[in-house]
Amino acid sequence: MASQQELVECLASKGVLPVEWRDTVASVDRALFIPDVFEGGDFKADPDTWSRIVYSDAPVVTQVNDGEQTPDGAFRLSTSSSSMPSVMLEMLALLDVHDGHSVLEVGTGTGYNAAWLAHRLGDHKVFSVELDPAVVAVARENLRHAGLRPTVVVGNGHEGCPGGAPYSRIICTCTMREIPRAWLAQCPNGRIVTPWGSSFFSGSYATLDVVEGEARGSFSGYPGFMWDRTRRAGAGRVVDLYHGEEGRKGATDIEPQNVIQDDPAFFTSLSVTDAWYRWCEADDDSGEATLWFFADDRKSWATVEFVPGAETYEVEQYGPRALWDEVRNAFLGWHDLGKPERSRFGLSVDRDGQRVWLDDPCHVIGHP
Repeated sequence: MASQQELVECLASKGVLPVEWRDTVASVDRALFIPDVFEGGDFKADPDTWSRIVYSDAPVVTQVNDGEQTPDGAFRLSTSSSSMPSVMLEMLALLDVHDGHSVLEVGTGTGYNAAWLAHRLGDHKVFSVELDPAVVAVARENLRHAGLRPTVVVGNGHEGCPGGAPYSRIICTCTMREIPRAWLAQCPNGRIVTPWGSSFFSGSYATLDVVEGEARGSFSGYPGFMWDRTRRAGAGRVVDLYHGEEGRKGATDIEPQNVIQDDPAFFTSLSVTDAWYRWCEADDDSGEATLWFFADDRKSWATVEFVPGAETYEVEQYGPRALWDEVRNAFLGWHDLGKPERSRFGLSVDRDGQRVWLDDPCHVIGHP
């Protein structure tokens, strides 16, 4: 049966286990933070598979649909998990934690990340806030079994945790649309790391250095975290969202897959904040595909039909918004700027809100 040592060796072999975190990863047993039954694992039915998954560098989904009963065949939205250990280490490297730092974690989940922080820094230096009381109850029990006692509270992560402030660091384990002002007040001189984005593209870490309550930072990585529960993106299956409506027909000469590459999708996400896409390949080996766009409110959708070798592509748009037109305009705007890579953009946050800029904080692109 797999063991914690195998997880340590796996992470070390990948070159993602920093020496300063090795003792913590080895000492905190991940199995204490994973339920007996999860998506894809059942300890009683198959303990070997259960332990192999737990001690691998893989995420473990521990809750779907906010813990509500889900009928067979219904869409299952992952709402809580134990993240990939290598991703946890990636975030902690960005956070740049040192002995003596106090840390606020937003999004307790299973408690595993809080356990790492408490083992490294001490229980009294770690605070964690989680919106879901049921998740908090389980996390506290997991931490107790691990012999660790960081402060874990039920609350809205947007408000931080005033009781432990000021903090040296804030780490958020869910995707945020904006950086709350409470975080700047509670970490006035330190660092904040969070997955950040909008419905269209959420695959970025924002790493922000805060000086006297004002933050500035950059984007990196390709995280795939669950959403802040209070401001989620739209989600679902095409079959549940499209009901045979007929939209407005048109055409485009832009290859649809071009607009969803990382750099243009990031740029588009700054203005098209409340719509998302899905690429659906045909199942007949033709190479054809449909690029779907859905508004978060489910009132509008659009499609672009990809056919290999075609010079133009059929477009259909339905609802009060012309979603393809919005995406197309943003894509062309990105071209007009010289097709900048995401690494050239930055984020500033202060009492007036957040601003995304290109190359220089004075060159503001938008206020997503």
